[in-house]
Amino acid sequence: MNSKEVISNDHLWQNSIVQPLLTDLYQITMAYAYWKAGKRNENAVFDLFFRKNPFNGEFTIFAGLEECLKFLRNFSFSKSDIEYLKETLPGHIEDDFFDYLENLTADEIRLYAIPEGTVVFPRVPLIRVEGPLIVAQLLETTLLTLVNYASLLATNAARYRLAAGSKIMLLEFGLRRAQGPDGGLSASKYAYLGGFDGSSNVLAGKLFNIPVKGTHAHSFVSSFSDSDDLSIRTLEPRDGIILESKNFVDDCIAWRTKVAKTLAVLPGQANDGELAAFASFAIAFPTSFSALVDTYDVIRSGLINFCAVSLALNDYGYRSWGIRLDSGDLGYLSRISREMFITIGKAYDQPWFSKLKIIASSSINEEIIYSLNEQGHQIDCFAVGTHLVTCQRQPALGGVYKLVEVNGEPKIKLSEDVEKVTIPGKKQVYRLYGSDASRSDVVGHPLVDLLQKEDEAPPEVGQRVLCRHAFLESKRAYVIPTRVEPLLRLYWSKCGITEELPRLSEIRDRVNHNIATLRPDHKRYLNPTPYKVAVSDSLYGYLHEIWLKSAPIGELS
Repeated sequence: MNSKEVISNDHLWQNSIVQPLLTDLYQITMAYAYWKAGKRNENAVFDLFFRKNPFNGEFTIFAGLEECLKFLRNFSFSKSDIEYLKETLPGHIEDDFFDYLENLTADEIRLYAIPEGTVVFPRVPLIRVEGPLIVAQLLETTLLTLVNYASLLATNAARYRLAAGSKIMLLEFGLRRAQGPDGGLSASKYAYLGGFDGSSNVLAGKLFNIPVKGTHAHSFVSSFSDSDDLSIRTLEPRDGIILESKNFVDDCIAWRTKVAKTLAVLPGQANDGELAAFASFAIAFPTSFSALVDTYDVIRSGLINFCAVSLALNDYGYRSWGIRLDSGDLGYLSRISREMFITIGKAYDQPWFSKLKIIASSSINEEIIYSLNEQGHQIDCFAVGTHLVTCQRQPALGGVYKLVEVNGEPKIKLSEDVEKVTIPGKKQVYRLYGSDASRSDVVGHPLVDLLQKEDEAPPEVGQRVLCRHAFLESKRAYVIPTRVEPLLRLYWSKCGITEELPRLSEIRDRVNHNIATLRPDHKRYLNPTPYKVAVSDSLYGYLHEIWLKSAPIGELS
């Protein structure tokens, strides 16, 4: 690593499969065609961006930048890579090309990017890559695979956070449903970045310093038949607690009779094996006992057994954490659970009991959370799996990587679909903020992201700026910004990584801050207001001049 590179030791881990061969074959074949055409020294500029926000929303979270920088730092073809390419590519390819690949690095690349964790919008370049054409082209697929899923997942997570609100705990439980182990690790990392509080994924916890959480499965409960299954029946009380007997299991059984009477439930309906399982788990984890209460029947068994074990734990000087609901009518069951906890707390003068946590983990998605909010649920934590990590509502972001300049000459891609026309040339992006008369402690909400030619003077605070729609001539407006934020920063050059990379928790804070600055109508679940992305008057003229020069003139006959 270059001694001038700015990177902390906390970010050294990298997935070993992220390397130059993690690409599409056509990138290699294009590289050879460029090389054969003598274009190895030509300088190119590529923009990485997306065209539409995911999940029918109007914002996206940019994620994956750190992994892109690690990829650049380690970019090189190994000898085994070269041997594989020699076997795979057509036999007529010259040996000198393979020698060229073997000596290729990303040292001549310059990468500009928006800071990871920033809220971003369509057509805004998230990453700008400058450097030798062949190298910049070879980066395309890998950069896209590192950014597309990361940004999609982080956005999905941020939407769950908006749905749940700031006070509800969110846990990612999706490893078993993710698209393979790499997808599972990425999901855990970017769910945390997007606003989740922890994960069940232990390896993600180790690699990314993410808090790990979990209870137990139904199989643990159903593995017990009754208390005779328990070979260990005692629990050592906490310091200062003196008990005549330390037979914790017998104490749980005694408490179950009292709880059933207090709640006016027949004690014989509660499953004996479930009570044994809960008692066993409490003996193993007395300081953080939580239980999955829907293996048999939540109201007639699970809650009764949980309350009995929790009251027995309390006698020994410990307090339970809470329950998990994994099926059924979550709104109704959470309210019943809370009512039971309040009743037990009052009956036995244990006010803490009413505040026990309730986790819900039954195929949670955005719609379910909003519905539960309307039902007045009593859930403290949502554990989200399948719908989060697979992004079932929209499985791909659709980011693209387009050539916008070669040797200082602008390049444009035309299409009958105007949305697919690219904006040529090297650009800078500025976020323009407006005032917020309702709050004196903030500058205000962002009004528009403005794309300018790189050589244009940046917008100034208090000065009127003409902002134009890139393709519709009549759509234009003046903005007088109260704050101007340049978004693209240099993150990679010859000296390596040029900015100290923030910790994952710091990126998570940036997401939270960026989301908070957006107007509520941009964030709402139904029919959100589109955020404006504009071009300067100069870039508008530049774009349309190049468009007219590049488009063929039709002929009618």
